Amino acid sequence: MKRIYFILKYLIYSLTAKHKKGYGIHSPFLYDFVREILYGNRYFYAYDNIAELRYDLLKSKKEINVTDFGAGSKVMKSNLRKIKNIARYSVVTEKFGEMLFRLIEYYKPETIIELGTSLGLGTLYLAMPDKKTVVYTIEGCPETAKIAYNNFKEFNIENIRQIVGNIDDKLPELLNNLKTVDFVYFDGNHTKTATLNYFRQCLKKVNNETIFYFDDIHWSKEMEEAWEEIKKNERVTLSVDLFFSGIVFFRKELSKENFTIKF
Repeated sequence: MKRIYFILKYLIYSLTAKHKKGYGIHSPFLYDFVREILYGNRYFYAYDNIAELRYDLLKSKKEINVTDFGAGSKVMKSNLRKIKNIARYSVVTEKFGEMLFRLIEYYKPETIIELGTSLGLGTLYLAMPDKKTVVYTIEGCPETAKIAYNNFKEFNIENIRQIVGNIDDKLPELLNNLKTVDFVYFDGNHTKTATLNYFRQCLKKVNNETIFYFDDIHWSKEMEEAWEEIKKNERVTLSVDLFFSGIVFFRKELSKENFTIKF
């Protein structure tokens, strides 16, 4: 039933989402976002490097014992999981990863928090656009974190600060040491309670240019409820629903609007 519900929701999204490539958008800010970020055609060498890593991970026969503090996986029921299956089902796709890369390259956030490192592909998309950016990534599973660490080492990336432990414990500690946060990637716990809890904690550190990126906003009814509550928050001025992810902005110069955009 849950899978049928998800497929139905995606069909509705496919039929009703608008503004592909910016058509019909009157806001200059959102128009630039759609044209430059969602449908930007600039090529970066990092795309190929990350794609090669993804290919290697998809061939890996190694198994690890995963410690899962979140809502779990819809596909992988056992905690003993193959790296290739994690790479197939639990990491950012190439399409969305490259969009993330363009987003970071375009807006140039200085301080990024990623909640849920997994194998580190998403982290690389966040860290590689600008070496001046500092990416703090939190992963609850020690075994998964080891794989990610080796991937960072292979890429010789020095602007990633890896934190291993439960996000519930590590996020407050990290936020206490930061004056502000420019970008937060929420992908660590797909439950309504955890998502809203992390959102409210990070909300205290936003500035006018901060961007929040939420993965899997339609993953379950709970996540949809969390997304609706986030959109209604008085500090959120613009939200963009891409079905598989949602993005919110806090720019005071923008009128409060919610968009569902085909991507």
